[in-house]
Amino acid sequence: MDDSILQVGNNTKCDVVGVDNVRIEMQVGIVKILTGVRHILELKNNLISLSALDLVGSGMFISASKDKTGTLDIIEEKFARVTMIPREHGEAFDVLPYEIGQKYSSHCDAFDPAQYGPQKSQRVATFLLYLSDVEEGGETMFPFENGMNMDGTYDFKKCVGLKVKPRQGDGLLFYSLLPNGTIDPTSIHGSCPVIKGEKWVAPKWIRDQVQDD
Repeated sequence: MDDSILQVGNNTKCDVVGVDNVRIEMQVGIVKILTGVRHILELKNNLISLSALDLVGSGMFISASKDKTGTLDIIEEKFARVTMIPREHGEAFDVLPYEIGQKYSSHCDAFDPAQYGPQKSQRVATFLLYLSDVEEGGETMFPFENGMNMDGTYDFKKCVGLKVKPRQGDGLLFYSLLPNGTIDPTSIHGSCPVIKGEKWVAPKWIRDQVQDD
């Protein structure tokens, strides 16, 4: 079990909470779940085998009900206990591979009604599960963390701000909405280009209402 600490934002470290046999480190709104390499490798292999598609350059949605090994059920229960939001509020896992040079420009996971119209339900939080290490690049970036780059001149394609390096078995939790239900601009995030190696992630979007499986 990896006991290293991820320091983010103002480097304030919060309590360490244990859920079952999982060590959870909570700091400044970001949670790391260290589920063990074996479980993560099993998850990655299961998700790929469940898809009949070539995942390179695309994604694949997989629900826990399709995974007969029960691995996704275990991980979803851990997510629910950390967020205190019932697992039925979660969308399916979205398995995403990144090859060298691939990136994702900064965006918000919640849907802005001004842009997308009224929403029946809204994405409250994101649990980003890293399925692989990345030799170089591929960081998840938060350009507006602690008020950075908010002068209106930020280029949403640039890799700046708070950066979280992918490590196999880490889970990154962040919330997209403020307590009043409006979108938190500091939740805007993106993926820096992969420079060396490959990157595999499985984001889990959590909504404010129960989702159909």
